Amino acid sequence: MHVAIQGFQGSFHEVAARQYFGAQVGLRPCATFGEVVAQALDGRADAGLMAMENSLAGSILPNYLLLERADLLITGEVYLPIHQHLLALPGTTLADVRAVHSHPMALRQCGDFLSQHPHWQLVETEDTGLSAQLLAERGTPGVAVVAGAQAAEAFGLQLLAPAIHDDPHNYTRFLVLERAAGARPVAAADKASLYFYTSHAPGSLAQVLTRVAAHGLNLSKLQSCPRPSQPWHYGFHADVEFDDPAQLTALLAELPAVTEELRVLGVYQRGSMEFGEAATLSLREETTFRASSGVNPSSLSDQPNEMTNLFC
Repeated sequence: MHVAIQGFQGSFHEVAARQYFGAQVGLRPCATFGEVVAQALDGRADAGLMAMENSLAGSILPNYLLLERADLLITGEVYLPIHQHLLALPGTTLADVRAVHSHPMALRQCGDFLSQHPHWQLVETEDTGLSAQLLAERGTPGVAVVAGAQAAEAFGLQLLAPAIHDDPHNYTRFLVLERAAGARPVAAADKASLYFYTSHAPGSLAQVLTRVAAHGLNLSKLQSCPRPSQPWHYGFHADVEFDDPAQLTALLAELPAVTEELRVLGVYQRGSMEFGEAATLSLREETTFRASSGVNPSSLSDQPNEMTNLFC
């Protein structure tokens, strides 16, 4: 089996894919999320894995638009604990750092730490793992990257500052996407992702939410997204959890009366928050680094602590 992922060796998408599909799964690295969807659609990959939201940085809104437009089914989800570290070439010190490269979502997750170093240039890149790989290949002095411990191990980089994310409870949610014709059967489904929009009138959204509650489903996510060519009109992505499939069936029977469009993007088994070996690797290495170095990342500032908010 081959799975398209956004990112390259050492990325969190790689860790999440191996956690869900197994360590031996074949991976199709993609530079963009759009390419992930394209490979899943045209058969170059059997499935795609796409990050949708992070518990610190929030939703990746363009990916919701990809879900709306792509003829793919959501067949699963993965929750992955994210441990971000500052990596550099061996022998580098904090005083040597002049620029930090990483994916914009990774930089946002580490805003508090990075704001303690206002003289550092923050450079957005397409992937955490690729940033680590390029640093190792080019050997650019004065550059550090934000990435996971798996990237440090893969490319021989030094953990210059461990666990620099703003909150220790940092998670990313990924969705598994497959073509309807070739999708694997889903056992024990207890979650569904819906897309709908309503009339632009008072109380229209409330009518939908009232029916979700009336049938005993848990609304675990509600994300509004702009509707193209209709300024200030929004569609909604809703994730609902249920104990009995009959609850979902009853809800879907009622929603057409209170929506202008309704689509079921996928019915699947909710992701587990119990993490396996691959997912816990970065945390274990982080703990080992802390114990051996005695370094506290909150103290790793060679400049006055200016807590300027770098990110909106």
